[in-house]
Amino acid sequence: MQRREFLALTGLAAGGLLLPSFFGNAIAAEQLLIPLDPALKKRLADEAMGAARAAGASYCDVRIGRYLRQAVMTRENKVQGVMNGESTGVGIRVIANGAWGFAATNTLTADGVAKAARQATAIAKANAKIQSAPVQLAKAPGYGEVSWRTPIVKNAMEVPVKDKADLLLGVNAAAMAAGASFVNSTLFAINEQKYFASTDGSYIDQDVHRIWAPMSVTVIDKASGKFRSRSGLSSPMGMGFEYLDGNAADKTVLPNGVTVYGKSYDMREDAIAAARHAQEKLKAASVKPGKYDLVLDPSHTWLTIHEAVGHPLELDRVLGYEANYAGTSFATLEKREQRFQYGSELVDIFADKTQPGSLGAVGFDDEGVKCKRWDLIQAGKLVDYQTIRDQAHILGKTESDGCCYADSWSSVQFQRMANVSLAPGRQKLSVDDLVKDVENGIYIVGDGSFSIDQQRYNAQFGGQLFYEIKDGRVTRPLEDVAYQIRTPEFWNACAAIADERDYRLGGSFFDGKGQPGQVSAVSHGSSTARFNGINVINTARNLG
Repeated sequence: MQRREFLALTGLAAGGLLLPSFFGNAIAAEQLLIPLDPALKKRLADEAMGAARAAGASYCDVRIGRYLRQAVMTRENKVQGVMNGESTGVGIRVIANGAWGFAATNTLTADGVAKAARQATAIAKANAKIQSAPVQLAKAPGYGEVSWRTPIVKNAMEVPVKDKADLLLGVNAAAMAAGASFVNSTLFAINEQKYFASTDGSYIDQDVHRIWAPMSVTVIDKASGKFRSRSGLSSPMGMGFEYLDGNAADKTVLPNGVTVYGKSYDMREDAIAAARHAQEKLKAASVKPGKYDLVLDPSHTWLTIHEAVGHPLELDRVLGYEANYAGTSFATLEKREQRFQYGSELVDIFADKTQPGSLGAVGFDDEGVKCKRWDLIQAGKLVDYQTIRDQAHILGKTESDGCCYADSWSSVQFQRMANVSLAPGRQKLSVDDLVKDVENGIYIVGDGSFSIDQQRYNAQFGGQLFYEIKDGRVTRPLEDVAYQIRTPEFWNACAAIADERDYRLGGSFFDGKGQPGQVSAVSHGSSTARFNGINVINTARNLG
């Protein structure tokens, strides 16, 4: 299946949210369960590091990866495709004469990795001739032989393809019975078996799992020819197949009657609701443009956090080193020194690659740095960025933040977004109480289309479901809603945040960055939040 078909299937044709252009080599589903021998990985790593040092490298790290990807795709009563992909190889990064070099190979022999190590060292020496300043690599301790695994209950790769297809077809049938005209549903499962070794003295074996079950339900009014769709309200998660158990304790019914999900997803229930919501959207009133207080559910807010905080606080964008997928950043270095007022006093935003259930959760990043939580915005003030080992000195830091990642053994690792989240409100506040204070507002659930400028400063966001709020009560569904923001003005308009009882994760399963492009997975958590006086436009209004 081509990437264009994937995009059409899952509705992800949005800048910066991309599906990978490859799934690796096609294999039988049973082969997804066969791991690499740990002893072989250590032997190959030692061979590569020895060859690099002998060739003149002052530093070397070796990543031996087996990347497994599965997708089951359905439409109505048909399975459109099943993909089982596998990619295995070794990526070797070195410093020689103060410059980086990188090479990769899928030849898993002592001679194969030694050859790649010598090639990486030769590339580094060639780069050194034109490099203006040597690499300054922040120190990282050697951890010896350690391991980390996503704490899954049920390995999605062990679930038979037939069971997955039956689940999706049952979901589709439920949506059709509830009035849907069309329905697409997909199940993605990813397992990254990653081994990292470095001349710092680390040998780190990690087994990382992620899952996502997106769907799109469409209803057509045959009399008018109008149609409306509603995407599923699942979040991609760093979990196993247990995410699809549909535990009642992980469901929340919002003041607008919509059911949303935490760390367990009832896909069938959501499909039935999606059909009903799509029917409601056909009859919903078109929004009147103007200023509104917005109540944003975490299923929506994750994307605004991602685009208007996560990306602009990546240090490589701040420095202008990275401009692919919507540019650099307005949040330049002097703003950190000035403690720039990024948001209101209520806004605390943190990065955390250890958050349980999150897409970005790992024990160690792809530079062998132990992952952690750190603050980016405190009481609305900008206090930090996201950095890796060769950037840390720019901020006067002595260590990396542990947010370096590569999407394949054949890709060089570089700075990627951590899980960046809006902290829950500090005071006890329910969602019901938050809504009661709204005189004229709109409640937004789910993510939709968006656009953002090349400095991450001006943006526009849509959603899945919109409800009018009048005098503290949710009244009726609305349509054609999008809101426009300037990033700091928006976050300074944050007037209330529900407490930790409402905290949920959203995220991007395929987040694009770099050239050549790479994808990563990243979560963003929040509780429901209110933003006052935000400009709302009508996306259906004809100006001509």
